[in-house]
Amino acid sequence: MNIAFHLWGRADQDPDRPVIRSDRGDLTYAQLRAASGQVAQAVLQAGFRAGERVVLIAPTILEFPVAYYGLHAAGLTVITMNPMATPREIEYVLRDSGATLVLAWHECEAAAEAAAERLHVEHWTLHPGASFDVTPLAEPYPRGPTDTAVILYTSGTTGNPKGAELTASNLLSTAEAVARVLPLTDADRFGTALPLFHVFGQAMIMNPVVASGASLSLLTRFDARVALETVRRERLTGFAGVPTMWNAMLRASEGFGPADLADLRHGISGGASLPAEVLRTFHEYFGCTILEGYGLTETTGLGTFNDPPRPGSVGLPLAGTSIEIRKGDAPTPAGEAGEVFIKGPGVMKGYWNRPQATAEELVDGWLRTGDIGILDDDGYLTIIDRVKELIIRGGYNVYPREVEEVLYEHPDIVEAAVVGVPHEHFGEEVAAVIALRPGAALAPETLRAWARERLSPYKVPRLFRFVPALPKGPTGKILKRAIDRRSFDEATGTRPVNHS
Repeated sequence: MNIAFHLWGRADQDPDRPVIRSDRGDLTYAQLRAASGQVAQAVLQAGFRAGERVVLIAPTILEFPVAYYGLHAAGLTVITMNPMATPREIEYVLRDSGATLVLAWHECEAAAEAAAERLHVEHWTLHPGASFDVTPLAEPYPRGPTDTAVILYTSGTTGNPKGAELTASNLLSTAEAVARVLPLTDADRFGTALPLFHVFGQAMIMNPVVASGASLSLLTRFDARVALETVRRERLTGFAGVPTMWNAMLRASEGFGPADLADLRHGISGGASLPAEVLRTFHEYFGCTILEGYGLTETTGLGTFNDPPRPGSVGLPLAGTSIEIRKGDAPTPAGEAGEVFIKGPGVMKGYWNRPQATAEELVDGWLRTGDIGILDDDGYLTIIDRVKELIIRGGYNVYPREVEEVLYEHPDIVEAAVVGVPHEHFGEEVAAVIALRPGAALAPETLRAWARERLSPYKVPRLFRFVPALPKGPTGKILKRAIDRRSFDEATGTRPVNHS
């Protein structure tokens, strides 16, 4: 049970088939196996042993899968980190995980070197080509199903990041589930600009593509026009991104039409809720349906998938996965909102060296997600919002996602995030941060009146802040925790008012 066995097996079956494409060159399955085998042999000859933790820091480049599968082949536990991580952040992960090696792309080696030297941890630099002058490892190291294969540190909203332990079985079951639900074959040509250090790009895209014998085109930096040109030029059958990427591609679509995306069968969105307006408009313009999945780092990125699609839903549970909606300890009836709990083959082993946090989040194999959702009579899951993002205004529950869906319908709005801010009378007030299309101007009172025609009065945002772009994380997901709740009055000149 080692995710690298898929690569070794595919290289035997079809050695000359392309697997990784990039603007710096391509790799066949045989070439990727040979390069990864050299990485594996190099770390083993250096004295590192199966089960030791290694930190891999690299962007979305062809050397990432070379190092990733090489470390797995050697039986090591891989910890992938953002290439923009600071020495302080890297040092925290090294100290918390007890990692014995850092392997960092040469463009971000300074931060890795500083952190590693401070803790006396060995560090290697990953150069273009990722070549090691050793004989490639013949066969991957066998792992047990519960062996920790990957540790991914979750950002969280408070406190220090926790390392989610994903097992060899977690990685394999997710790769096989994704390949099955799409379905993927060796004729597919996928593409993505997702960061491969993140669970979405790594466990839900790269691993299933390699396991299926397909190819993966990598965009190191996301650019909407470049993404569309890549889909057209390479006749991609699949592309994966977060909602902000799909939105940007839609708005950069001048000069492109349905014929340019004619081969695109799989449009995959995850990481956050895809606005219904973006999904609808993309399908109308390009004739391509974007399918959503739902999951967390703690579920190896996936728990449900929306195929066949049902608008507004994130789909049905994967095979072997169960979903419950609970209030307290009791499951709720269909159609009633509550916290989403997940149980299945993708659910993590636990948090590294955090027994209390593991016990709080994992109960009898059920993971509490912190998301509010509804299951309908057919078993389709709809995510309403995060438990911590729920706004309670004057005793009424306001779900930010519902308000955001309405705001995205406005023709001048490109991005929107709705948050709660403290209010003396109502407890919380509804506030919206808006990015407008270039050249557009929109007064708060005009937008408030527009929203009042579409929302119940208590859901209408009273406070607005207009910005060039919303803050985003490394995957492109909008970061609400980075929004300053204190600056709405000053920024807009608009104070909370009673329009109830």
